[in-house]
Amino acid sequence: MSSTLEDPPRGNEPRTPGREPPDPPPQERKIIRKDAASASFLGTTKRLPEFNLTDKVVLVSGAARGLGLTQAEALLEAGATVYALDRLPEPSPDFYRVQKRAAEDLGTTFYYRQIDVRDVDGLNKVVTSIGDKHGRMDGLIAAAGIQQETTALDYTAKDANMMFEINITGVFMTAQAVAKQMIKFGNGGSIAMIASMSAHIANRGLICPAYNASKAGVLQLAKNLASEWGQYGIRVNTISPGYIVTAMVEELFRLYPERRIDWPEQNMLGKLSKPEDFRGAAVFLLSPASSYMTGADLRIDGGHASW
Repeated sequence: MSSTLEDPPRGNEPRTPGREPPDPPPQERKIIRKDAASASFLGTTKRLPEFNLTDKVVLVSGAARGLGLTQAEALLEAGATVYALDRLPEPSPDFYRVQKRAAEDLGTTFYYRQIDVRDVDGLNKVVTSIGDKHGRMDGLIAAAGIQQETTALDYTAKDANMMFEINITGVFMTAQAVAKQMIKFGNGGSIAMIASMSAHIANRGLICPAYNASKAGVLQLAKNLASEWGQYGIRVNTISPGYIVTAMVEELFRLYPERRIDWPEQNMLGKLSKPEDFRGAAVFLLSPASSYMTGADLRIDGGHASW
C-alpha cells in the first residue's frame, strides 16, 4: 500500500472548532466593479454559505475510483475532510491526484481506508476510529456497489446473495456505523445513498434483475432510516443516476457497441451522463443547502424514467 494512503498529505490540520464560512476574497469587489470577470465565490458569507462543508468529516464508500471518487473531490472542494472507504488494496491512479490537490490547493485532507462493506466488525472499527480522531461525524455517501448482467433464469442464489449483501446490506451497515457516530457526537448529519434509475424501471436491453432489485431496496431502506433517525437530526436521501460513462462502461461498449448508440436514445436529452454530472448533487445533499430534505430521491437520469 502506498505511503500516502497510510500518511496522506494534509491541509489545514488540526482545525479550529466553530469556524464560520470565510468572507469573499478582497478581489471580488474589484472584479464586480470593473466587470473584469465573473465573481462567484461559493460557500463564502456572501455566496451561498449553506453549501459550505468546511470542517465537516465525510465518508464516501466505493471512492477508490469512478463516481465515488468524483463525488469525494466535490466534497473536498466544498471544504470537507473526506475519507474514502473501498475494498481495493490500492485506489486508482486518479485518487492520488485528488489527494494531492486536496492538501495543496484546497487546504483539506483526503484519506483512504481499505475495508469491505461486508466486514461489519471491521467497518465499525474503521468508522469509530475516524469519529474518535476528529470528534465528529457529519456525512456519508454510500456509493459502494456491484453490477452483474445475468438473466433471471440463469441467476444463481450465490450470485444473487452477493449482490444483495453488498448493494443493500453493505449500504445498510455502512449507514448504521456512521449514524451511531453521528448520534454519539450529537451534531446530526446527512447520509446519501447511491441508488439508480433502475430502482424505478426495468431497463430495456439490459438484463440485471438482482441489481435492479437491490437498488429498489436502497430506496426503501433510505425512507425507513430517514423515519427512524430524523429525531437525531440525521437526514437520509438517495441519488438515482441514469447511465454513467465510466471506464467500466467504456469496456462494456467495446463488447456491445450498439449500446453506445441505443442508450442515449432512451432518455430525453439524447446523451449519457458523466461522473461529473453528480458532483453538485453530492454537495447539495450533504450540506445545509438540503436541510429540510429527507426520505427523498434525486433521480438524475436525463429523463429516462419519465417517458
